[in-house]
Amino acid sequence: MMKKISIYLFLLAMFTGLSCGAPEKEKAPSKAEEKQPDKSKKKSIVFFGDSLTAGYGLDDPSLAYPALVQKKLDSMGLNYEAVNAGVSGETSAGGLGRIDWILKQPVDIFVLELGANDGLRGISPEETQKNLQGIIDRVKAVNPSAKIVIAGMQVPPSMGQRYVKQFSAIFPKLAKDNNGILIPFLLEGVGGEPELNQADGIHPTPEGHKVVAATVWKYLEKRVREEER
Repeated sequence: MMKKISIYLFLLAMFTGLSCGAPEKEKAPSKAEEKQPDKSKKKSIVFFGDSLTAGYGLDDPSLAYPALVQKKLDSMGLNYEAVNAGVSGETSAGGLGRIDWILKQPVDIFVLELGANDGLRGISPEETQKNLQGIIDRVKAVNPSAKIVIAGMQVPPSMGQRYVKQFSAIFPKLAKDNNGILIPFLLEGVGGEPELNQADGIHPTPEGHKVVAATVWKYLEKRVREEER
């Protein structure tokens, strides 16, 4: 009972406080060589989100969960680069407005972590879902083979039962409609735990980000393994 209350208080706080000479001519590669993948080139995992991804309040961005996922990838000898594309205060509309800039780089796995700030503003779930789907559509248009991972968020009961239900339904629907992997709640095990959050009670501490990284990896690993085949 106490744990449920603490998570509720966390969510309530979160949704009320977020804001030299010519080079030698190269020999043209043979068709066989052209078919060989460039194993020296790293695949990319783009974490596209808000302050939770950006690592708001941390002394060093290397403490944020995308960087911790990078350490996990490196420790396992997996040829990936984790790109932190988080912007504090970002909404789904803001993300839709900047996604084309992010897509100037290749994307193999796209982790979408947006929506919390929409909840803060009471934006209609329909509008939020439309914007998030627009982001995914742009990713697929530029990188058709990109794998999608959706990070779910929650709003407190004080937003009203109807709003809570509609908001919560956004993320599993996006995952289902786009054949993506769903992380049910990004802050699982962190939300409502004072020792894992900064003084604002909203943003994870370095220790909190470790928990978030472990949660993300639990769901991300499947996509990483598929890409490695």
